[in-house]
Amino acid sequence: MTTQVAPNMIANGPAFSAYQSTLQSVPNSTSTKIRFQTTEFDTTTAYDNTTNYRFQPTVAGYYQVNGAVFFASAAASVVVSVYKNGANWKSGPQTPSTVNSAAVGALVYLNGTTDYIELYAYHVFGSALNTGASAGATYFQASLVGLA
Repeated sequence: MTTQVAPNMIANGPAFSAYQSTLQSVPNSTSTKIRFQTTEFDTTTAYDNTTNYRFQPTVAGYYQVNGAVFFASAAASVVVSVYKNGANWKSGPQTPSTVNSAAVGALVYLNGTTDYIELYAYHVFGSALNTGASAGATYFQASLVGLA
């Protein structure tokens, strides 16, 4: 249960941190949902780490979202995006000559009932690339920072 301790101050609000523990093949030039199978913490069991790989909190508010994806080989372009309700919301591209990873951070309003977020990755390599499965390189996190 979330407790409001002062205006816009949160105690025990929804928060989670998950990482990818199994390699995932991401096709070339295709936005692909990344599966984060291992949950480091999930204060309200709002993150699904087995079926939909999405965060759907039951508390309306503003959430700080962070995510990163690391690929086993360098690509010409890598983009990591936060998707809200199945649509691209914010992106964190990396497009120098060659890169292995990208990260994204965003503040997202979630209504506490139907809204959900997921993390997608996109790369330009010429063929499929595997993600790097590790807690420090391929991760997805969110935390309630303010009530609606």
